Amino acid sequence: MEVLYFAWVRERIGLPREKVETAAATVAELVEELRAREERYQAAFADLTSLRVALDQELASFDAPLKGVREVAFFPPMTGG
Repeated sequence: MEVLYFAWVRERIGLPREKVETAAATVAELVEELRAREERYQAAFADLTSLRVALDQELASFDAPLKGVREVAFFPPMTGG
C-alpha cells in the first residue's frame, strides 16, 4: 500500500511517501510496524493524539481496518480559518 506523510510527519521521517508491505490488520498495527523500523519513525509516531489518518482519502481512526485499503495518509490536525 502507499503511505503518505504530510507536514512535520514528512519532515521527521524524511519522505513524502513510500510503498509499504504490511501484515497489519489495523492502522494502529501499521503504526507499530513503522515505529519498529527506526528512530525517525518512532519520533514521527511518538504521540498519536497529535496525528490524524485518512484511508483512501477519508478520515479514519487508528483502530480502522486496513483490508482493501490502497492509501494511508498521516498528518497533523488541520485548523480552518
